[in-house]
Amino acid sequence: MTAQTDAPGSITTVYQVSGMSCGHCEGSVSGELSQIAGVSSVTAVAATGEVTVVSAVPLDAEAVRAAVDEAGFELADKA
Repeated sequence: MTAQTDAPGSITTVYQVSGMSCGHCEGSVSGELSQIAGVSSVTAVAATGEVTVVSAVPLDAEAVRAAVDEAGFELADKA
């Protein structure tokens, strides 16, 4: 996971998610993560496993993990 602050009040975090293989997978992960309070956009890329989340506040790691789990995938642990 990497995080950076973009515009004032905006935080971009990149997560690594394993198991995504198609556009449907991307949509499932994006849909679940979009439901977390404060999230303004989600971009998932199955080819790389990267999921970029833009939020107004730092996200709770367990909330992100739970959303990814609910979509049927696994959030990679930090290296």
